[in-house]
Amino acid sequence: MKMNFSAVLVVGLVCSSAHSMAQAEPEVEKLKAAIHQLQVDFEKARQEHQEQLEALSRKVAELSSKGQSATTSPPPVSVVVSPTDSKWSPAKPISVARSGSSYMNISFDAIVDGGWSTASDPSRYLQLGDHDPIQRGFTLPNAEVALDGAVDPYFKGFANLLFKLDGNNETQVELEEAYLQTSSLPGNLQVRAGQFLAAFGRQNAQHPHQWSFVDSPIILARTLGPEGLRNPGAQISWLLPTPFYSEAILGVFDGSGGTAYSFRNGGEDGTMHGRTTQDRALSGAGDLLYVPRLATSFDITDQQTLLLGTSAAFGPNLTSPDSRSEIYGVDLYWKWKSATARQGFPFVAWQSEGLYQRFGAGGDGISGLPAESLRDWGFYSQVLWGFRERWVAALRGEYTAGNTGLLDATDLFRGERHRISPSLTFYPSEFSKIRLQYNRDDGASFGTDHSVWLQVEFLLGAHGSHQF
Repeated sequence: MKMNFSAVLVVGLVCSSAHSMAQAEPEVEKLKAAIHQLQVDFEKARQEHQEQLEALSRKVAELSSKGQSATTSPPPVSVVVSPTDSKWSPAKPISVARSGSSYMNISFDAIVDGGWSTASDPSRYLQLGDHDPIQRGFTLPNAEVALDGAVDPYFKGFANLLFKLDGNNETQVELEEAYLQTSSLPGNLQVRAGQFLAAFGRQNAQHPHQWSFVDSPIILARTLGPEGLRNPGAQISWLLPTPFYSEAILGVFDGSGGTAYSFRNGGEDGTMHGRTTQDRALSGAGDLLYVPRLATSFDITDQQTLLLGTSAAFGPNLTSPDSRSEIYGVDLYWKWKSATARQGFPFVAWQSEGLYQRFGAGGDGISGLPAESLRDWGFYSQVLWGFRERWVAALRGEYTAGNTGLLDATDLFRGERHRISPSLTFYPSEFSKIRLQYNRDDGASFGTDHSVWLQVEFLLGAHGSHQF
């Protein structure tokens, strides 16, 4: 009898415990949901404050031209200089771990593309960009680890490590950017040094997760190269003393390799536009790549902002000992945002770029091609409409052409071509997006092809704000 009572007692305790756990589970899920919502709200507030800080900094820069003091960059965020008992000297080593006078944002951003094309190999002639969808099915064109922050009261640093899968699903790793930038120079000056994307036009300086479409514009891939124009070098920028925001930039780069595509680039198979490339070592300032840019921005109304820019790139190429390349570009960006906007919606944005390139191709005794100037030009224009919160509809039109060269029929980076691309993007949150895009491609060398791409992106960690 005693054992029966004990058994009943044990069974009762187990049932009571199970019932309590069942009641607690919904409460735990509610608490987890509340924590997640607080994290989302916190990140939204942080980003909004960052945008307000940048807007105020631009206003300060504009007022500085009227005699008020300002610096080229906004004051560092989250930088607290703590007192120390001993001053640093060059004899002391650089600290590995420190706090107070520095901060760092670390983030991981990944893009996955999936889709189909009437072209059996889209990467052969349709998708020329290095971060474009390269095959039917699935592609992982960009997964990057970004680190940015304050080095000390005088410098900021940025590094971007990139991972991607090629057509055989083999992993490729590259150091896309790693540079040091001043934060407290006088005279509205700023200097950057390291490897970085050149300040040419609007989109070249942007990372793929900033793009408004799945792929890069055709004219940018043809002139600046599949990987964009980036190289080791230095850049100086100056905020001009004008009544509105104006900035002059000059970048000086090594100008070699695939990331300087139209310049001292040997080509994947040792040829460029049908000419055999030659070794051409850096022998002086004339062999460097120079990239000047002038940009200006002003508010048309309280709800409208306009940015205009012009860029150029000058340097030698490797098709002969004295051949050179020149690229010129103009860009425009206009944005309207409603006075009653919530989380930035609704809005309308219009972005366009036009480029012209003269590639001085040397004569080639092996192929029998003569020396000639290959001229290419083209543009893209895109409109984005944020018609409701988290939803953006977009349309892009492109056109490229050039003078007749002897290898137009086989040179995929030349010839007449145009493309129309509508897209629809949904942002579940600030940390993810889903994009659906259709491309109709028409080219003189391949006819007409159709492609549909679905892109998914997610972000982990805190990513630094981007330039407007």
